[in-house]
This record gives sequence, structure tokens and C-alpha cells, in this order.
Amino acid sequence: MTIIPDISRLALNDPGPEIHQTEIPDDINHAPDRYMQKLKLYATSLPYAIESNARMQDMLDFILRRIAQCVEAKDFEPGLVQWDSMITYWNMLKYPFPKEKRIRLAKLYFHIATTPGMPTQVMAVCADGLSNLTRSKKKLSIDDMRLPWKPIYNILREDLFLTRRQFDRRSQLSWCMGYIADLSRRFFHPAAIEEMLSTFLPDFNGTNLDSVLSSQYYLLTFLPLTHPQSYLPMLCRLWESINSYMYDERMLQFLSRLAEMHVDPTISDPARIYDILDDEKSEDEGRPKWKQDDYHAGQMWSGLYKEVGIFTEHEWHLIMCKCLASMAIPLKDAGSLTTGPTADSSSSFEIGRLPKANWRIPSLAKLIVYSMAPDGASAPPSTESTPWCTPMTSGVSTPQVSGSVGDYLTVPLHKWGPSKLYLGGSKALDSLARLIASTEHFFHPTNSGSWTSDLTAFVKYIVYEFNKRWHEEQLSDCKVPLTRRLTREMRKELVKCLRTVVLLAVFSQDSSTVSNVQSALKSMSCMEPDLVFQPILERAIPSLEALVETQRTLSVIKALSSIVPAIVSREIYYPGAKHLIAILHLLVPGIDLNDPTKTLCTTTFLSEVSQYIMFGDVTSSEGLEASDVDISSGQITLDDGPGDTIQLKLSNEAEDALLRDSTGSFASWVASFIRRVIQLLENLPEEGPNGSAGGTTEVQVVDAVTGACSQICVHLSDPLFDLVLNMIFDYASTNVRSNAVRAIHQLVECIANAHPEKTLFKFLPFCVANIRTEIEHGASSVRTTSPSLPLPSDATLHWNLAILRGCVYNDGSALLVYKGELLSLLTLLRDKTFSKRGYTWSGKLLSSALITLTHTYPIENKFVNPEQWNDKVPAEFQRNHHLYWGKLFEPGEVKISWHVPSAEEIDFSLQLFRELVEPAMTRLDLLLETSSRDAIWRNDFCRYLSFVREAFSGIPTLFKEFISPDVLQSMLASSDIINEIPEMIASIEPLASGFCLTDPQDTRYKYIAKLRRRFGEFLHAASLSLQRQGEENTVDAVQMLISSIRTYLLEYGDSKDSYYVNTDQYNSEIDVARQYSGQKVWPRAVFVRRARFYHSSRLFWNSIERARGPLENSLLDDVVEWSMWHYPSVRQSSQSLLESLTSVYDGLRLRALPALYKALQPGTDDDRMKGALWTLNISSFGEPRLLTIHSSAEPTLVPEIIKQLLGCHHNEKPSIQNCVSTVTDTCLANFSEPCYLIYDVKNTALDESLLALKSCLSFNKSEDSITIRAREKRIERVSVLEIANDTATHWRYAIVAVRVLRTLLRRDTPTSPSHLNLFLEKVCDSDPTMRYYAQRGIMKALRYIKLRSYCQNPAALALFSQINPLRCDIPIEGSYSATAEILTNFKLRVPIRSSGTLDLSSIYCDTLHQGWLAWSGTLAAYKPPHRSESTFEWEPSSAEALSCLREITVDADFWKKLSGHFAEENHESTVVQDHISCVKSIFQVLGDEPWDLLKPKLETLLADQDKNKQRAAAELLAGVLNGSKHWPQEAQDQIWQWFTPYIKKTLDQSMKTETVPIWTSFVGYMFHHKDPRRLQPLVEHLVEQFNSMDYNGPSSLESVKVLALFRAFYTELEWKFISWSDSTMDRFWREVYSEHDDVRSHVAEMMAFCNGIKWQPKPASLDVEAFVRECREMTDDADIMGIRGTYHTNRVLELVDNFKVWREQRLPGVRAYQSTYDRVGIVVCRWLFLSVHGTDAISAFDYILPLMPELFRFTEVHDNEELVRHANVLLVRMCGVAPPRSMIGPLLSAIFSAIQTSPSWKVRLKALPILQVLYFRQLPLISESEVNDILDVLCQSLDDEVVEVREMVGTTLSGILRLSPRRSVVTLKDRFVKLAGKIQLPDRVSPVYNAAVRQRHAAIIGICALIDSFPYTIEKWMPGLLTTVMLEHTHDPIPISTTIHRCASNFRKTHQDTWHEDSRRFTDDQLAALSTLLTGSSYCKCNL
Repeated sequence: MTIIPDISRLALNDPGPEIHQTEIPDDINHAPDRYMQKLKLYATSLPYAIESNARMQDMLDFILRRIAQCVEAKDFEPGLVQWDSMITYWNMLKYPFPKEKRIRLAKLYFHIATTPGMPTQVMAVCADGLSNLTRSKKKLSIDDMRLPWKPIYNILREDLFLTRRQFDRRSQLSWCMGYIADLSRRFFHPAAIEEMLSTFLPDFNGTNLDSVLSSQYYLLTFLPLTHPQSYLPMLCRLWESINSYMYDERMLQFLSRLAEMHVDPTISDPARIYDILDDEKSEDEGRPKWKQDDYHAGQMWSGLYKEVGIFTEHEWHLIMCKCLASMAIPLKDAGSLTTGPTADSSSSFEIGRLPKANWRIPSLAKLIVYSMAPDGASAPPSTESTPWCTPMTSGVSTPQVSGSVGDYLTVPLHKWGPSKLYLGGSKALDSLARLIASTEHFFHPTNSGSWTSDLTAFVKYIVYEFNKRWHEEQLSDCKVPLTRRLTREMRKELVKCLRTVVLLAVFSQDSSTVSNVQSALKSMSCMEPDLVFQPILERAIPSLEALVETQRTLSVIKALSSIVPAIVSREIYYPGAKHLIAILHLLVPGIDLNDPTKTLCTTTFLSEVSQYIMFGDVTSSEGLEASDVDISSGQITLDDGPGDTIQLKLSNEAEDALLRDSTGSFASWVASFIRRVIQLLENLPEEGPNGSAGGTTEVQVVDAVTGACSQICVHLSDPLFDLVLNMIFDYASTNVRSNAVRAIHQLVECIANAHPEKTLFKFLPFCVANIRTEIEHGASSVRTTSPSLPLPSDATLHWNLAILRGCVYNDGSALLVYKGELLSLLTLLRDKTFSKRGYTWSGKLLSSALITLTHTYPIENKFVNPEQWNDKVPAEFQRNHHLYWGKLFEPGEVKISWHVPSAEEIDFSLQLFRELVEPAMTRLDLLLETSSRDAIWRNDFCRYLSFVREAFSGIPTLFKEFISPDVLQSMLASSDIINEIPEMIASIEPLASGFCLTDPQDTRYKYIAKLRRRFGEFLHAASLSLQRQGEENTVDAVQMLISSIRTYLLEYGDSKDSYYVNTDQYNSEIDVARQYSGQKVWPRAVFVRRARFYHSSRLFWNSIERARGPLENSLLDDVVEWSMWHYPSVRQSSQSLLESLTSVYDGLRLRALPALYKALQPGTDDDRMKGALWTLNISSFGEPRLLTIHSSAEPTLVPEIIKQLLGCHHNEKPSIQNCVSTVTDTCLANFSEPCYLIYDVKNTALDESLLALKSCLSFNKSEDSITIRAREKRIERVSVLEIANDTATHWRYAIVAVRVLRTLLRRDTPTSPSHLNLFLEKVCDSDPTMRYYAQRGIMKALRYIKLRSYCQNPAALALFSQINPLRCDIPIEGSYSATAEILTNFKLRVPIRSSGTLDLSSIYCDTLHQGWLAWSGTLAAYKPPHRSESTFEWEPSSAEALSCLREITVDADFWKKLSGHFAEENHESTVVQDHISCVKSIFQVLGDEPWDLLKPKLETLLADQDKNKQRAAAELLAGVLNGSKHWPQEAQDQIWQWFTPYIKKTLDQSMKTETVPIWTSFVGYMFHHKDPRRLQPLVEHLVEQFNSMDYNGPSSLESVKVLALFRAFYTELEWKFISWSDSTMDRFWREVYSEHDDVRSHVAEMMAFCNGIKWQPKPASLDVEAFVRECREMTDDADIMGIRGTYHTNRVLELVDNFKVWREQRLPGVRAYQSTYDRVGIVVCRWLFLSVHGTDAISAFDYILPLMPELFRFTEVHDNEELVRHANVLLVRMCGVAPPRSMIGPLLSAIFSAIQTSPSWKVRLKALPILQVLYFRQLPLISESEVNDILDVLCQSLDDEVVEVREMVGTTLSGILRLSPRRSVVTLKDRFVKLAGKIQLPDRVSPVYNAAVRQRHAAIIGICALIDSFPYTIEKWMPGLLTTVMLEHTHDPIPISTTIHRCASNFRKTHQDTWHEDSRRFTDDQLAALSTLLTGSSYCKCNL
């Protein structure tokens, strides 16, 4: 049959696609509001009218009414949760949220989330809601809304630190509160700052890291950022005193936010505090008034600006030190990294429950960029000469050589004093440049490591933040003063300082590093393309031409991708475009199947380029030719690049002429590109059964290549498109490649997407004819139903089917021309394709055609609007499209062409259904009635069903689904949300979203709806039929059936245009196109994608809820049955389908449970049981059920599902039991304690915010009745759960049952006796796991009894905040004397007894953090208990449970069994805390009642020396003693009278070594958070034993036992040990040279510990206001934090004197280790090592400094490796700690002294690297004068007699010079050159020969150091040095020649990558000389 297509639609002057004019509702179209204008832009981008704003605001009001009703009824779960989700969906539609409602809803969410006892899920939902409502700073500010801070803090404070018995309650509450605090902080009133400080600072105790980190978290999370002037100096003071990595991270994040915010000076204006309404104070919140005269002056407010941004010089140097330390760059010293992470190891796990700080790298970048300002004198540009000072007269500038060489070299260095100059005139930028220069070496790929990723990320974020700030400051509403804004000079200098390192790192092989570099290059090329473009090009073009190294080629392609904006955008870099064609030609070989990575990189570049340009030749157009333009009239400029190359700056006209000429090559490039693509397709591997050629990599490559090809085809000019069309047609029509079937389909899609009419006209007749021919000759005639390799005879059919599918990809209107041909062909394919691939691809062809006909989608995404592209008459764009390259659009400028289905297209679609699908369905009905079902039946069933399925999958938007009232009612009645009134179950109403048929009365609508229903009925009937058949050979049919059910139930709305896929694609396009943050103009493709994304969100809205009528219910039941079928593949497919269905069909889960439970009963087939179990376990079906199984939504399901799972033990098959175990673990892991305290908690603020929200909504009487019914239904739910949970007695199903019962223990209801009885029985079970859970159950039950007895209200019970009857708050004044008195009282041996008066000497203080920094005014303490009366009165409702407890535990047999289990052999070497806590819980509740029964057993255990018996005794004893803490005093005395004799027997030197850890952990447990006076006998024994012990006895074991116990004692007491510290230290000091190494180790530990606890700040008084004020007023050098080490000063001075004596007495050789000198030396090294790894590390420098000479001496002893190792490690590690600024000079002097005066060359050799490491690590702290001092010392040391020392001086000097002032470099160069020339070498026999060699060697080393100090650049003086001075001395004697050759080798290595640039610095003569230096020959060209 000959096909004659209708070509009347084709025209030469094709006007292009039609742009639909959308009708905009009046209230959107004419609204002046900014947000309504944004909505209007969205509305105009769609081809259909959207709903009016009024209608959507009514919908919002309805949702808000339901939220208010849920809150009023306290229906938080599920009511509030689901209605909040409706707010999320509503926000997707982009309608504006009225400000007043936004405020009131945000407040409501805040108060819900901060109500004590609120379920965590509800809290998280409200936190996310609050985040969404307050995210925009423009929509809400503190002027609009204030929030109180105390409610968050009160919850956080109670939840953060847990008692030992709460360790299993690791909720997300702390994290959630921290998250809410961070969201709410900008709404905290700045007037609350003083009270916040008064609340948080008193608990800051530097001796306890948990206290430090938690207090810091409160400070940095709650303090308002707007007015930091009062507290910022204080925060910096605290920071510089703390050595902690975690502390640093949070502080850097905080400071970066401050720096960013306060570039605007108005924010911090003190007057603002009084202007902001202060209307949100919680009941316990005050407003103290502090004196503010020192920072609230009366003059006009000018901002927080200081020396560097908002920071002082002192603070800035600290920040830069932290910045350098953050890079974690390991030097060759192996260990000088910051010691903060080690110090952090002493923090507890609870700190990890808080939100983590942001990654410090972005914080640092933001901090530096937003501190930049023109705040200093500007240094000359990087490449200009440096006139530092007036040249001196001859003879002054260059002194004569007299005296030593060192004196000659250092004469001028210390005499300079010019004013300080800064790069770009900015101090922050100058600091950044120094930092980059110091780390430059580590960007090179040869030095890469884990740090390189951080370094490059730092650079990436620096340029990102700079670009962001730059564009912010260009806006008209920018409030940054003009004098504080970034300047062009700063921008240029920033790019210059980063350029070298970025160009080094671009060749890295690490993917994250390269990604960072690409991002940085992109920003830099947009900022200063002149500086970046050429260097990239000069690296790229040679690499692409040579293709030498694969990695290098990849790197340059990625680099080119980074600078695409500079290449194509005429706005960014006008000259860049002329290079594009050359680059494109070089990239053609990048399309290479053998190198997938290169291909992916190339296609990325092509895709990005092609979205900005048109591929078309403009040389043939009228206009100016390149030859007519004078290109000589440009401007010659000296490029600022490393090579100072001379470049010709052409005029724009000349650039345009060159570009126009280059476009003539587009045709040849396009042709070569398409040929390369075809070649790649031909070389693909053969396709497998699944239809893909090769593996994942090949699929990715093909997708990437065709993606780029599609983008290119869209932007081809008409002639070039025709060229490509013909090339592809020629290939496709003359070849059949079975390996490229999928690929040819995608390739044809590319051209069809660009021009569907031309593609169809070309391909369709050819394909149709071929397909008919192939089918006539038997193609696809072999029946198959499963995936298999296609037959070779079918290849041509598949090839043409693939091409035809590609042709129907775009614009359904183009298909109408070929209606008859398509219909005829599809009929033939339906009836004649029998193989699986044949009928599957035929169905896909039908599906593709239907999607193209019936879907709404944009039909083009060119880089300009269609009318401009297709403007044929003036043809201005076609002639000059190169002028538009890189064009960016405002949102309102974009006009989008959509495909909107026309009536003809809809009719054609329905015709396809009538003539193709209906007959197929009729045949399927007949097949189902057939009784004999052989292979032919199965094939017919699969192919017809496949055809029908694909047809229905192609019409997701053909007709809009409406849910009838009857169906909706049945859906609500059978919802998954049970026990909820129907009005409270959320539902949606359909919205306009481009559906074709929306009128149910339309005959077309009725037809397709009826046909679809028929399809569903068939699927149900087929399911029933196939389930009855159940044969193995029906698996293929069942799989096809399940796929068809998926189509029927899920293919609707956005199923083919997924909202989530569009979200990802839109975000991806934004990321690729983004040039700077806050960008408002974008490529047109971004706006096209945004319109498609908005369209998909409206489709998604209509897909959220689907009708679930009787037919759908039947199909859902079928899927559940298939998920339990006996074939695993079917089960897996069905379970996957169920997982998808649960998100769309509410009620499915509840409907499925009975069938699943039934399958778990005895007698069920094993496969069916497995299917049911795995179905319960799949992620979105079972897990949410189990996650919320205890919730108020589904109370009755709890016992049922647990029973069903436990009942599965009837089947003993291992695979079944594994399933049961997995499902049960999933269930229990997410099963949490039910609690309904929230319904009793009163929250006035919540009630007020609810009334505020209701006041702006309209309520009628019916709404009130809904609220009442919702409340009644919620109360009914709660009562049901209480009944359900009271069934503990019959749940005795081993461990799982115990775990369930433990979880079901509730703090809001009394514990039942039977519940507790079970735990008490199981705690003596033989199974250790059972005992573990039973113990936890007992602990939890008894803790809850205590909570209910002593929590004052439901809110306190919800927060676990009980008030102990003995607790009291003692008023205390903020003085040092109060702190001293409390600390002294801990040591008093006078017993505390109950009395009428309360003072500091009559209370117990178990925890003490206050008084270190400040006092809050009260001290929380405990009164002594009454002498004989019980402290506690337990709640009456738990009397029965307590009776049960008493009955079981007041029984000797119970304790016998329990102690027996405790004493069983296990792997524990310390006491088990759970054992202790269980015993403690019992004795705490029952008092001493069980004591007499336990005592005999304890005595027996204590007498037995077996390790396990001793452990059991320790556990029981610790439990009893801890449980007796609040017993009447008489009862306590009896216990201690009994135990005191045992203390001396048990805890003495007779302890066995294996029991030492047991009793050590016992002591540690006893003193943890305990006032030592409670344990006075134990304290006295430990102290007395420590003092009386002989530590020099014959064996160290006895000493170690005593010291181990004593260490456990003092480490747990922490700060409270301070009263013992002096006496302890005096006793220990005598053992500093003990015979035993273990003892000396303890001495070192004690020295570090005592120094730590003795540290205390030194404000005038311990008052918060005074401390904060003094931090503002004191000078930088004042040590207000008391961090300077003073405690051990006298001991250190004594050591300094003694070491001199001990050194003389030192024993030689193998006995050296016995010397006092060595012993004490090791102690000192250990002590100082521990100190520099502590929180108070800075104090160690005061001790290190006097000992520095001796530490260097330690490193040179040759007969004690241990001492040498300790000293070396200490010297290196100390460099990782930032010393106080005032200590830098003395530290350097000490190192200088070692270098200059040490008689040992080994000491000098060791000191030099230490100097370099210290210089690198603490660079920001070292002043310029100190740098000159360092240079002086090094230059003097060049004259050292030892060669090794001189060479080390050279290495050190190069490192120092790299970061030194350039004047030092220039001057030293002159000195070194003159010295090298003046020193003449005499004869070898001359007595001065060696001195002369040494002096010349010194000069040469200096010259080499200068060259090595600039490893990646060529300074102006460098060519002369290399080619004259160094060449002249190449053949000098060793070591001079050796040094020169080593330097030359280094030069070659570091400059070979950039030699094409660097070589321009040399003249031809110099290059020849350099070649001689490097190779020994000048005859070859110097190529490095």
C-alpha cells in the first residue's frame, strides 16, 4: 500500500508552534501585590486557566478551619498530621498565603511543637510546617511575629542529659527542640538577650566538656543574632580558651551567620530593640536591665564594624587560625593536626542528640567573604612591581661582606617599618590570600589526599559567597554602605589569588575535588573571565589536540564545561564565543564508546553549550563580513596571567566578525558529530533479553549522547536540521543493527523533538512499508511470552518499530496527517506480532502515540522565544543569532509553546480505542471463557493484554476522574484512619490541570470511562480465573496481569509526567544554569522546565487521592492475594505494586490485614505464609503500619498484630522463622510507648494562638458540632487503647512478649501488678537476653512509679521532671567565696544531718557546674533525709504493684537466684550498669526491707575471690548503696556500718589483678554525679590508702591497684575533687621519679587533671552581667578566662633547675632509662602531651616554654628511644594548638635559641622543622616583625658548619618565604646573589677552602630557597637567577652542585604542567641556558 502523506501543512515560512493565550482570573491578573504577580507569571506559563485566587483562599480557609478544629479537639494524631499535609499540597500550587494567617498558623505550630508531652511525630510535623511558613525572610520578620524562647529551653534542658535508667529512651526530642529553636531564633525578642545570658552562662563549666558544649549550644542557638554587640566579645573570649573541634564547628557556623547579617548596619541598631513590640513572653520569662553605656552610645548608629568586618584584629586572627586548622592538612611531621577531636572524646553521647553544626568549610567561606570590606591600604596589584619604600643609597641597601655570612644576610631585614598594605585594600582578603598561599602545595594532584576535597570545597564556597554578595550589593535595595561594599579591585585580586590553586587541582583524579573545582571555575569565569578563560584554553587545546593522557583530557573537558557561560555568553565574556567552534571540533573524538567517562564529560559540555546558542551559519547572510572589519584597531593590554602575555583586545565589532566567520564551520562540525554518534551506535554490544545494549555504563552513555543530540537538534538552523535529518535517515534506511535498536529509537526521538512534521514526513512512509514487508515475511511469528534474545529474522521489524516510536515523540497534531496509516499499521501489529518483543514494542508504539495526542506538554525549549526564532520576514535573528548567544530572560519575557490536545486529536485517540482496543478486549473476554489453556492461549492472553495495557497507560490525562458521593462515603467509612469522624478525614477537590475531557455528561467521556471500567472488570475476572488455575506455566500471564492492574490503578494524572521527576529535573537545570546565588534571570529552558514542573504539580494534586469503589477494592484484594502466591517472582512484583498503591489508595492497609493475618494461621502453605510476612514488612505497607501501630489512629490493632506474629511459631521451618524474626524486629524497633498525657497538659499560649487563628476564620454552628464530635471520638479512641493494653497476663511469649510489655509500660497510668510480676519472674530466667529485657522492664516500671509520685503536673510527667522531696534551692551570691566554700565542704569529714536551717554546710550537692564562671543566684541541692522517717511516699494507685514487688523481692530465694545469674561467667571485665540499676530501683522503692535477705548472700560473694563472684558482689553492692541515697539516716548508717569493714578487706592491695577493673568501675559508678560526703567511709579509705602507699616497693602491681581506684575516684568527682588536689599533688610530686613506670604515668595524669580542674576564669565577680561587661571592656591581652597555666609554675621552675643536675648525673648506655633525668623527662612529656590534648590545652604553653630547651635536649639522647619519641611527639603536637597571642614571641625565641645556641647539630636540625610547622599552623597569629625575626635567624643559620643543618635551613626558609612580604624576598635575592658572586673558592689545600665553600653553599641554598618558595609561578627575578647565577655554579664542588641539581629537578617537576605559560617569562637565550641547567645540553628545546 502506497502512502501519500498530506504535505499541505508544511511550508517554507513555517510560523512555528502556536502559543496559547491563557485566560487569567481577574483577581490574579489585576492584583498589584508582589506575590500575586509571581502567581500571574505561573498562570501565564500554562496553556489553561487556573482557579481564581478567591476560590483557592476559600480552600485554604477550609483547611485552616480543620486544623483549628483538630487542635481544639486535641486530635493531633491523625487529625492534625493529615490536615498539615494538605497545607503542603496547597502550597505546591503557588497561591499566596495571606500574611496574617501565615503568622497565626506559624504561632499555632510553634506552641503545639513546644507543648510538653506532644508526640514526636506531631512535633516533627509542626516543626516542618513552621519551617515552611517562616522560611522567607521577606514574608515574615520579627516586626510581624515574636515567639518566646523559654518553652523550647525548658523541654530541651529536661531531655538532653539522661539518667542511667533513661539510657534506653533515646528519643528525637532534643534534636527536634534544637531544630525548632534554630527556626524560631529570628523571632526571639532582642530584649531577651540579658536573661538568656543569665540562664545559660552559669552552667558553663570549663572543667566539664559536656557542660561546655551544652551551654555553648544554648548560647549559639537561642541568642538573637540581630544585636550581638553585648555578647560577641564574651563568646570570642570563651572560644579562645576552649580546645574542642565540636566547639569550633558550632562557633564558626554562628559567626558566619553574624558576619553575613551585619554587613547591613541598621540591623544591629539598639533603637530597634525598643521599636519591636515585646508581646510574647512566657510566664517564667523576665527582662533584666543591664548597664549598656559602654556600647549603646547616644550617637547615630553606624553598625558593628571593627577592624575586620565585625571582628577585632585579635578575634580575626583566632578565626583564621581555626580556618587553617579546619583544613586538616597533615604535614610530614606526622601529628601536628589540631588536638580538638581528641579533646572531644571526653564528651558524652547525649551531645550527639543535638542537631549537628553545619559543615565548617561553608561557614568559614561565608565568614571570610562577609568580612571583606575596603578597610586597609591597598597593596599594588599582584603582578606589578612593589615599591615598598624609598630605595636606600648605595652601601646602605647592600652591606659589604664583613664578619659572618649570617650577619651580612640579615642586616636590612629588621630595619624596615613601612605601613601595612593589604591585598585589594581588604584585610580579610589579604588573610585569605595568605591562607591560600600557605596551602598552595596541597592543591597539586601529586600531594592530594583527604584534605584536598576540603581545600577545594573551601575555594568553591569562597567564590560562591563572593559572587552572591557581589550581586546582592548591585541591587537597588541593598543596605550595605557604599564604603563597605566589595570593589572591582577586590574581585580581581580574589580571582588572582585563587586561580593558581584551582588550575592545579583541576587535574585531580578525585571526583569530589574536581566537582568543587568545576563549581569554583564557573563562578570565577563569571566574575573575571579575562583572568580565567585564557589559562583554561591554553591547557585545554594542547591536551585535546595531543590526547596524550586520558586523565588530563577528562580534566580539561570538565574545566571547559565549567566555563561554558564565559564561552557562549556575550554578556559575560564577549571574546569567548569565537573559540567555540575550535573547541567543538576538538571534542568530536570525545564521543567514544571505549571511554565512557570521556563521553559523559563531552556530552555534558555539549548539552550545556547547546542550550545557549543556535547552530547556524551566518556568513552567507547579508551584513558585515569579517574581512570588512579592521581588527587592528584594538587595544593592546598586558594580561595579568602568570606569563604576562601581550594580548590584543579587539573591539566588539571585530569580535563579532571573527565569530561570524567561525559559524561557517558549524555544518562540518554537525556532520562530523552526527557521524561520530552513529559510529558509537554501531559499536554498541549486542542487546540482551531486556532490550538494553550492554550494561549500565553503555545505557548511561547512550542516554547522555542522545540527550546532547536532542538539545543540539533543537537549536539547529533549518539548513543544518535538514542536513542532520538526511544523515540519520540515510543511516537508518540503509542499516539494520540489532545492537542499536534502542539507541536508534532515541536518536530519532532527538530529531522528532526538534521538528516532528519533517521527521514524520521523512521516516513514517519508509517505516510503515518496511514493517508491513517484514510481517508479511514472517517476522515476529514465533510465539514467546518471556524475555529472550530476539531472533535475527526479527531485527528489521524491531529496527523500524523503534524508529517509528521515535517519530511519534512530539506534537500530536503532526500525527493527524497520518491517521489512516497509523490505524492500519497498529491493527496489523496487534494481530500479527507474536513474539514478546514484537507485541510489547507494538503496544509501546500505541502508548507513545496516545501520550503524544492526549497529553499537555511544552513542544519546544529553544534558547529564545518561538516568535523570535521563527521571525522569517526581517530575519534579524537568523542573520545575527550570534549576538543573542547566552541570552538570559526575566520570567515575564518567556513565551512558551504548549501542545494542547485538539478535538481532532481526542477523536483520533478515541478512534484508536474503538478500532484497536475494544476488539482486543473482546478477544480477551473470549480467551477467559476458554477452558483449554495451552501455550497458544497464554501467548494470545499476554499479547492482547499487553496491547490493551499500553493503550490505557497512554491516556493518563485523557479524562478527569470524579469521585461520586457514594464512593466517597464508602471510602471514608473504610479509611485506614479508623475511629475518626468523616469530616476530619482530609480529601481534595480536583483542579484544572490540562485534562482533555472534564464533563462527565460528554459522550466521549462516557465512552472512555465505560471502556476503562470494562478493562478493570476484566482484570478482576482474570485474577480470579488465574488464581484458580494456579499452574506454573501461567506465571508470564500473571506477571502481565499484575502489570495491567498497576496501569489501571496508578496510571493517572502525573504518572507519565511525574511531579517528583520534574522536581529533580527542574532543580538539576537550575543547578547547571546558576551563575550566582539569588539569580533572577535564567536561560529560557529553565523557565520552560519550571512551567512543566508547575503543570506536573497540578496533575499531582489530582492524583493524590483516587476513587476506591467496589471494583478498585476487588482489584486491591487481588493484588494482596497475588502477593501471597506460591511463585516468588509473582509475590515480589505484587508486593512492589502494593508498596506503590499504599500512597494512593487510603484504606488498602486496613483492608489487607485480615487476609494477611489469615495466611499466618496454622495449616497455611509455607509460600503463602512467607508472602504474608514479607508483605507486612515492605517499607511503605507494613512499616508505617508498625510505626503508627500504637497511635491513637489504630489502637485495636496493637494486640492483634503482636498476637499474630507471636503465633507464627507453629511453623518451625527455618526460612519462615527468619521471616518472622525480621518482621518482629522491624515491628519492635519502631514500637514506642503509648502516652496520653498530652490531653491533660495545659498550655495557655497554645489556647491563645488557637483563638487568634480562629478569629480570622469563619465558623458556623455545624463547624462547632464537628469539633465536639471530633473531641468525643478522640476520647473514645483513648479509652479503647487503655482496655487493649490491660492484657498483659496472657502475653507470655518469651523475649518478644517481654519487649512488647516493657514498651507498653506507661507513665500516664499505674502499672498493673501482673505486668510487674512477669518482669520480676523473668529477671531470674535462664536466658540472659530475657533477663536483660526483664531488668529494663523493672527499671522502667519503678522509675515511672517514682515519676508519678513526684511530678507536680502532667507537663512535668511528660518531661520526666520530678521534684525530689529533699531537693531545695539555696540562695547564693555571685562571689568566689561561695564557690570556694562549697568546694571546700566536699572534703569536710563532718557528717551532714537533717536540721531546721539550710546553708552551704548542711546540704548535699551531687552535681555542681555553677560557680565556675558565674552563679545564677540559686544552687540546686539536696537536704539530708530524716533520721528515721521515710523520704518517699509512693502514689496510692501503685500500691498493688508495690505489694507484688515486695512479695517477690522480700524473699531470700529471689536474691539467691538473681545473684547466681549475676555471678555467671561472661565476658564482662567491669560491673554491668543494668544489673546495678535494677537492684538500685528495687531498693530505692522498698527501702531496706530486702536488705537482711540480701546481706548473707553478699557476704558470701565478697568472701569468694572468683572474678565473677566479685563482679556480682560489686553490682549488688553498688545497687544497694545507690538505692539507699535518700533512705532515712539510720537505715543508711546501718548499711555503711556493715560495709565499712568490707571496704578495707576488699579494696586494698590484696585485690586480685583480674578484679581491679571490676572494683575500679564500682568506684566510678559510686562517685558519678555524687556528693563525696554521701560516701564518706569510701572516700576516707581511698584517700588514706593513696597517701600511705609505698609507691617504690618491689612490685608495681600493688601501687597500680591503689592508683586505679584513686583515679576512678577523682575522675568521677571532676571539679569537686579540687579540695584534695593540692595535697594529692604534693604526695604525687614525690613520686615523679618513682621506680615504676606505671606510677609515673599516674603522676603525669594527675598533673594534667589537677591543672584542668584548677582552671577558673577571673572576672571581678562571679556575676553574669559583670563577666559579659568585662569581656567587652578588657584589652585583648587580659586573661579574663584564666587560661594561662599557673598551677604547676613552681614545679616547672623546680624541674628546670633540677634537670641541669640530673643531666650531669645521667647514667650512660643501657642503664640510661634508670636515670632520674630520663624518668622525669618521660613524665613531663606525658603530662604535657595529655595537657595539649585536653579542653584547656592553651594552658600547657606556660609550662612548655620554660622546659623547651630541655625538650629539645630530650630529642638528641641516643640511648633512650622512649624519651626521644615522647619529646618528638610533644614538640610536634603542641604546634597544633593555637597559643595565646602573647606567647608567640617567647615560643619563637625558645626555638631560635635552640637553633642558634645549641651545641648539638641534631638539636638544631630538629628545631628547624618545628619552627616551620609552628609557622604554618599558627600563621595568622605571627606578626610581620616576627616573620622578619624568623628570616633573620634562618639567614644566620645558613652559615652553619653542618651541611644537613644548612640544607634544612633552606627547606625551612623556602616555606617561610612563601608567605613573607615580597620586599623580604627581593632584598634577600639581592643579598644571596651578591654573596654568591663575591665568595671566591681558593685551592682545595687552602685553609680557608672549607669556609669559602660553606659561604658559597649558604648563598646557593638561599637562592634555591627563593626559587622553591614559588613552586607554581615564575617571578620576574627568577629567570635571571636560574639561567645566570645557578648555571654559573652548576659545576661547583659538592655540596653546592648537589643543591643546584636538586633545585633544578624540583623546578622541572612543579612547572611542567604550566610550562606553556611559564616559558613566556624567559627569553630565547634564557631558555637555552635553562635547558643546559636542566639537561646538561643546550641543543634541545626546553620543554620540561
